[in-house]
Amino acid sequence: MKIIFMGTPEFAVPTLQALIDSRHEVVAVVTQPDKPSGRHNQLQESPVKLLAKLHNIPVYQFKKIRLDGVETINAIDADIIVTCAYGQILSSDILFAKRYGVINVHGSLLPKYRGASPIQSAIINGEKETGVTILQSDIGIDDGKMILSESTPINSCETYGELSSRLSVLGAKLAVEALNLIESKDAKYIAQDESLATYCKMFKADYGRLNFNNNAEDIVNLIHGINPSPIAFMIINGARYKVYNAHVVNDDDVAKLGLNQDYCSGQVVVAKSKVGLIIKCNDGYVSIDRIQAENGKILPVKDYLNGSKIKIGDVVENE
Repeated sequence: MKIIFMGTPEFAVPTLQALIDSRHEVVAVVTQPDKPSGRHNQLQESPVKLLAKLHNIPVYQFKKIRLDGVETINAIDADIIVTCAYGQILSSDILFAKRYGVINVHGSLLPKYRGASPIQSAIINGEKETGVTILQSDIGIDDGKMILSESTPINSCETYGELSSRLSVLGAKLAVEALNLIESKDAKYIAQDESLATYCKMFKADYGRLNFNNNAEDIVNLIHGINPSPIAFMIINGARYKVYNAHVVNDDDVAKLGLNQDYCSGQVVVAKSKVGLIIKCNDGYVSIDRIQAENGKILPVKDYLNGSKIKIGDVVENE
């Protein structure tokens, strides 16, 4: 089949590569416009665009595809459109323009976690497994009929970035399988159970502010669920620290360290380079594993504590 591929970030790259390597033909790639980045605000091309250029595939970029891309997309000779983290909503003029419509690679086990942040939300909410669903796109948000899905466990302390990398590879495999089924007319389209649908939204930067009045597991899940973006952070003595990794302190270590006093939530109870940085929360203790001070490097917390200004008794400032 002839394919128009729509995608933008690194998550979409394995799917595009798999389609290029398949028996199908990618005739065009659509990605988000180049964006200023870095200290000098130089325009940066998306990972998908870079891969398309490497294979001499025509690339199209629309500021708003619903307004300025419909005629162009409809004029391209293709059988199907495959989307993967494209980043724009498609109008019906595009959704139903090609013979087989549009299929989407979505990073969750639908109907759970429809929307913009399925991978992050699964980690933040403490899910034990997630997966990828290939669906036939419809007018609504991720509510089309499902063609294929496959689950995978979420590993302990796995970050959004790590899980996203695994799911991107899984999604690439499923996308090719779905295209093969569609081409052979063996695809089965299964309606989603609307009663089980959940939705997730984009996260703003301030979403990552840690509140140690919450439970330990929830804090750790949030830290990992927004690593590498938008990144959790905490404020101690007016200084902002980004937090990349952490773990819940188990009962044995609580006893071993003598953490049985009546500390307040957010209080630093251990700040030693040989032990680490441990902070009291609502139902226990969180140990910070990697940290970054303002204008500093990302460091293992034990390295950072050599000469740091964080000390026992300091309290994380809540909102």
